[in-house]
Amino acid sequence: MDFLQILSNTASQILAPATFGYALAAIGLSMHFGFAGLLNMGVAGFMAIGAYGFAISILTFGLAWPIAALIGFAAAVVFALIMGIPTLRLRGDYLAIVTIAAAEILRLVFLTSTFRSVTGSADGLFNFQSGWRGENNPLPQGDYGFGPWTYNANRWYVIILGLLAVAVAVLLVWMLMRSPWGRVIRGIREDEDAVRALGKNVFAFKMQALVIGGVIIAAGGIITAMDTNVNPNVYVTSQTFFVYTALLLGGAATIFGPVLGAVLFWVVRAFLSNLLPALSSIGLLPFLTADQSQMLVFVIVGVALMLLVIFRPQGILGSKKEMTFVR
Repeated sequence: MDFLQILSNTASQILAPATFGYALAAIGLSMHFGFAGLLNMGVAGFMAIGAYGFAISILTFGLAWPIAALIGFAAAVVFALIMGIPTLRLRGDYLAIVTIAAAEILRLVFLTSTFRSVTGSADGLFNFQSGWRGENNPLPQGDYGFGPWTYNANRWYVIILGLLAVAVAVLLVWMLMRSPWGRVIRGIREDEDAVRALGKNVFAFKMQALVIGGVIIAAGGIITAMDTNVNPNVYVTSQTFFVYTALLLGGAATIFGPVLGAVLFWVVRAFLSNLLPALSSIGLLPFLTADQSQMLVFVIVGVALMLLVIFRPQGILGSKKEMTFVR
């Protein structure tokens, strides 16, 4: 077992585009769940609508990738409105039911062969990265970096975009939560009847929070898609639970907690994904094959999520005062 290689593979995930994608998804979910108290169980749906809106705009309509990204954001806005209009006037659990169902409906629509020419069906969408790869990449070609963070120019370009997107999302949420709008959102989370008694339109504020968070989550789907292909089998319910794990790990009602949680989540997941098969191969886990050891990673993540909710729902950077509503 090459332990140094395991550590190197783990460290490389700190700057992986997928890490930035999950960080953005966790930031958007923090807007929903942490600050507004909206129980969105369809994070995978928002990531999917952003990624597919982005890829379809390039492949089918031939749009430049910045315009395609705006299309992905617009699709997320429409998706939030469709779910929010009939549910946000009702109890919070209705939103949870609608979002998890809508995310699965989206995945099945993208998976069906009826729209294969547009969505790619089970094969997904690929070869839409030419707009920022090769000669279109403004970065010098070649591999550069140091240690486990040595990447080619194409991946560095996505990494830089991911860092910028995370920075903009964190700044946006920080500014919003310091504004009067943010104070109303926090008040709705704690007691929406009291906010309504003060003359505030609770439905409108909830809808605004749902749209803003949804766009940030869609940005996570776009950043992830820029480094790989778009496949419907990625946007499953477990992806939503992974984002919740990252959010709760860092702290739901915090500014930097989602970013910290996403990085820690991906580092730990990468470490276990490399360590457990290695232990199985040398006989230290004789009851598991290499494939089964990968499934054990998901079991550990699920147990970790339950323990977080039970013993530390406020996360690493959160406070119990901010997260009493979780219980």
